Amino acid sequence: MSEDDNTTEDYPTEIHDYLTAFEKSLGSVDEMLKTMMSVSRSELLQKLDPLEQAKLDLVSVYTLNSMFWVYLATKGINPKEHPVKQELERIRTYMNKVKEITDKKKASKLDKGAASRFVKNALWEPNAENERTSKTPAKGKKRQ
Repeated sequence: MSEDDNTTEDYPTEIHDYLTAFEKSLGSVDEMLKTMMSVSRSELLQKLDPLEQAKLDLVSVYTLNSMFWVYLATKGINPKEHPVKQELERIRTYMNKVKEITDKKKASKLDKGAASRFVKNALWEPNAENERTSKTPAKGKKRQ
């Protein structure tokens, strides 16, 4: 065997599609990282409100830990038994908290004053005028 034969490794043809998709994904990650690295972090954070900053930080750290997960898997180490699993769960917890905050901001606010006026006006209150009109026939019946 020559050295050229050793550089081109053979792999099962069944996984070719998976490897092609993985290569595309790596290209996408590379492009995204280049885009993020083209702008300084301080400049980027100045443009974002605190909630958006938290989202950016969480996505960044989750991505980094996910890539480490993949690295461990490629080295034959079971990432489920590695501390990176707990770290990813911790990050997911914070992501859920940020999502709850975002959802609360999007939720409609109740105008208590308007709601109480609406309910007050919608309720029937008996008074002298209403008592006289209550003796009239129901709307569905014809008068004779």
